[in-house]
Amino acid sequence: MFAEKHVLHTHRAAIRHLKRVDPRFARAIDRVDKIIGPFNMKMAGHPGPYEALLRAIFYQQLHGKAAATILGRFKERIGNGDFPAPAQVLAASARQLRSVGLSRQKIAAIRDLAQKTLDGVVPSQTAIEVLSNEEIIERLTAVRGVGVWTVEMLLIFHLGRPNILPVSDFGVRKGFQHAFGKKKMPTPKELAAHGERWHPYRTVASWYLWRASEHLSPKRTKAKANAKLSVSQKTKSKR
Repeated sequence: MFAEKHVLHTHRAAIRHLKRVDPRFARAIDRVDKIIGPFNMKMAGHPGPYEALLRAIFYQQLHGKAAATILGRFKERIGNGDFPAPAQVLAASARQLRSVGLSRQKIAAIRDLAQKTLDGVVPSQTAIEVLSNEEIIERLTAVRGVGVWTVEMLLIFHLGRPNILPVSDFGVRKGFQHAFGKKKMPTPKELAAHGERWHPYRTVASWYLWRASEHLSPKRTKAKANAKLSVSQKTKSKR
């Protein structure tokens, strides 16, 4: 049986490890902590993989507010106010599904998700807990419209797996560029190679890279420096 400690239970050890094996990254971690406070990853509250993937499909290529509106209508009309069970999705007509705002592609995707959940390809919450990351990726990417990145987000924010580095994620790559002072973003292959040293705590590294993409950009750093200089000059002028 597969067993892996939850990232929120191991983040202190993870931060110590990351700082030890990657001194330059350690400085970026300290800068992030100084700006926004210590590591505080928020976990998703979905009851199981089926619901998590269903929500992910709704939010693909849509603005968050629009996706939330469509998902709300879907729950109300198909699931009586809750996430519809797989059988309810399959029983709904294409007309009913289109009426909530779903495209043909998304209708095909959620129907495939529902069928693969009933077939056991998409595991229950209890079953998924004992699968390895590789097994989960292989099984869930068999669902139409679900790619590796979507499953990586589930592994991080739903299951809390501690060793996930989504190398194709724009924010992670941009964060690496800012954290390490690079002129351009690394390729996924370059990021994967550098991230080897972060095993077995790459999820915490990913979280800090996301925060670095938001808070350590050269423009943001320069703006803060200019703001501090302006305050200093005003203080001196009043003396």
